[in-house]
Amino acid sequence: MACGPDDLPTLAGPAPDHGPHPGRRRSGRTRLNTWSRIGILAATLLGLTIAAWTIGDVGLTQIAQTARRMGPGGFAAICAWSLFTSALLGGAWHSAAPGEPPRRVVLFAWARLVRDGASNLLPFSELGAILIGWRTLIGASVPAPRVYSSFVVDLTTEMASQVVYTLFSLLAIAPLLAGSGAAELRPAIIGGTAVMIGLIVLFFTMQPVVLALAARIAARFLPGATVLAEVQAELSRTYAMRGHVFAAFLFNLAAWTATGTGSWFMLELMGSDIALWKVLSLEGLIFTLRSIAFFVPGAIGVQEAGYLFVAPLFGLAPEAALALSLGKRARDMLIGAAALLIWQIRESRALIAQR
Repeated sequence: MACGPDDLPTLAGPAPDHGPHPGRRRSGRTRLNTWSRIGILAATLLGLTIAAWTIGDVGLTQIAQTARRMGPGGFAAICAWSLFTSALLGGAWHSAAPGEPPRRVVLFAWARLVRDGASNLLPFSELGAILIGWRTLIGASVPAPRVYSSFVVDLTTEMASQVVYTLFSLLAIAPLLAGSGAAELRPAIIGGTAVMIGLIVLFFTMQPVVLALAARIAARFLPGATVLAEVQAELSRTYAMRGHVFAAFLFNLAAWTATGTGSWFMLELMGSDIALWKVLSLEGLIFTLRSIAFFVPGAIGVQEAGYLFVAPLFGLAPEAALALSLGKRARDMLIGAAALLIWQIRESRALIAQR
């Protein structure tokens, strides 16, 4: 269910067939879409080059030997922990949708798992991943306005909790940053964090735009989509219920922490003796790098380079850091592929039943 920039509606809905110079508008939009695709492709190729360089610099053999210490059982345990993290994210999305019965938290966790799976396996179609998550909920009879508004609230609280998590990371490593060994990395870490926080603040101030975009996408692609006024009304109702918004924030903050704890668990299985607080701080910085490099599909290369340069600050060997990065990608691909396969089977059965 992938879609691209060509499929997005205009501010006034689908473009009419008449009016001044429609061909010129289409031509300009086509050129913009072409350049955007070229930019994404260039960013991907650059990321792959950086990833190959980091792995080659450390040595693929050393990285593979470190990763093998985890063993099949350890990798299965890591995947199980990742499912627990998805349950927390589902709880956050469910909390952002007041009016849904408590038992439906499982449905929201499943929708989030499928959405993340599509995002990890289809990095060129973040929009398609979001649409799959929406479709999963709407297909289970969750009211469409509630789906769209809860997505905005969940995304907002997720970003707010990331700010808190990142600030904790900086506070925890303040003594390390003050040392002479971090002199070269200090400007990049502090500057990158400032950029990430600035982007999140900008997102908060542009929530009406985000909501309008969500409603426009819904009206274009999903059957039975509602008008923007209904979605805005649902959003206002949700924000008035502060307990639900705060619960979504806490669930998302717990998910960030659980993700970092999972990385610590993986490093322990690979034989790296490192304190939990150091891994949580390291992951906070890696999350920040991934947020800033949102234009690179899957943060390919960015994540690997971040681990290579930042991990030694915490006393983590480069081969262990890159084994962690590749292990996380393997986990996400396995879980994502399984989730998308199950989702596709269910979708096919539903279509057959309708016919």
